[in-house]
Amino acid sequence: MARQKTYVSPSSQPVAIVGAGIAGIATAVRLAVRGHRVTVFEAQESFGGKMHQLELPGGYRFDGGPSLFTLPHLVDELFELAGRNPADYFRYQRLDPITEYFFADGTQLTAWADEEKFAAEVEVKLRVPAADVLSFLARSRRSYSATAGTFLQKSLHRAKTYLSPEVLKAVAAVPQLGLLETMHQRHQTAFPRDARLVQLFDRFATYNGSDPYQAPATLSMIPHLEHGLGAFYPEGGIYAIAQSLVRLAEELGIAFRYQEPVLEILTADGRVTGVRTAQDVYDFGLVVSNMDVVPTYRKLLPTQPAPERTLGQPRSSSALIFYWGVARRFPELGVHNIFFSENYQQEFEAIFQQKTVSPDPTVYVNITSGYTPTDAPPGHENWFVMVNVPHDQGQDWPALIHQTRQAVLTRVSKALGTDVAALIRAEHVWDPPGIAERTSSFGGALYGSSSNNQLAAFLRHPNFSRKLEGLYFCGGSVHPGGGIPLCLLSARIVSDLIMN
Repeated sequence: MARQKTYVSPSSQPVAIVGAGIAGIATAVRLAVRGHRVTVFEAQESFGGKMHQLELPGGYRFDGGPSLFTLPHLVDELFELAGRNPADYFRYQRLDPITEYFFADGTQLTAWADEEKFAAEVEVKLRVPAADVLSFLARSRRSYSATAGTFLQKSLHRAKTYLSPEVLKAVAAVPQLGLLETMHQRHQTAFPRDARLVQLFDRFATYNGSDPYQAPATLSMIPHLEHGLGAFYPEGGIYAIAQSLVRLAEELGIAFRYQEPVLEILTADGRVTGVRTAQDVYDFGLVVSNMDVVPTYRKLLPTQPAPERTLGQPRSSSALIFYWGVARRFPELGVHNIFFSENYQQEFEAIFQQKTVSPDPTVYVNITSGYTPTDAPPGHENWFVMVNVPHDQGQDWPALIHQTRQAVLTRVSKALGTDVAALIRAEHVWDPPGIAERTSSFGGALYGSSSNNQLAAFLRHPNFSRKLEGLYFCGGSVHPGGGIPLCLLSARIVSDLIMN
């Protein structure tokens, strides 16, 4: 490719995307629809990033990373932008129930999709009035409705954002957002009669890798995503999201260059000029990094000054994941299952203060074989077993894996009244160093920086470079944050920034 000598308008410039994670794929689709020629560079052998899949001997298939799917319209939107019928590529159904909860005292509770049914379940099982639950969910809904248009769907780092009507709506909601209290304090005030329900709603801090005992009560709007707007299951599993979007991308002429990691983003005179890989040097007037911002600056922009304050923000939690092929079916388990620890505060102190794993962790088990029977042999299940852990800072992970595996088996076996260890027929482990190696997430932190302070949303890296024209950022380490919906929204924000 000949190096360009003159300025080319953004609407016709070729674009390089660094990383084929979900945000990178979505950004590529949006820009291709708007007329750009897009090339996606990916270090791994295939697409998806954290959203990959794993197969183990014996016929067990797993979604490798994300397991919860909300706001499916953000995926549908990409097909509609391209003039396609989403159902021709991608199908999903609303989950009901959403989650099965197992508390340390033996109480079991089902989170139904219908808010009133869920509130009635809480009243029966936990003796908390249904009206209190519905009031809390209504407050979560109002907070989300008032602020999502500003804090999730627009750049917080452009002055024009603060002149929009959505900002006035968000400002009016400030008194109820709880900026000066933590999530835990809000939940404790809402449900003083039962610590178990407080624990249930505290859990939503983990959706962006944060600590409910530090994170602002603003994040108490997260339950609305699940209980108000719904949780969904994609036909074929979460990996089907990435598969369907790559199929669309290839139809749009987007080029994917796998096993070709970008080694450097090239710059000259205050703007990007291309990328360098081991295979070649490529000219691009626009580059979008879907890589975590820390390695983007440290590895791909070694000669450029880095925003040290932003890169130094405390990291989110990571995950320790056990993929187990289990030789039995458990009808009491659903797609999403939570086995709570006895002392939740101690668990988060271990993660964020002590930088280790609690000896009694909360356990999340995702099982897709009930909806996709081919994910496990007949009579078996595929268990994706996850524990929240600190990001990698040189801990003794082999020892922590052994300790945590035993704790997980003890917790789950006790709740189910079965020796789960005896049922494991296949196993694979993914730890924070492994997550960091495969996905280039700094320290294996799943969501970039944590949201453990009131200004966290504003301290995330913007979706554009303040110093290099033509350089943009998408994905979980930048605004608006991690998780499938927010990564898709980051793609929308980047696309709008480039086109505007």
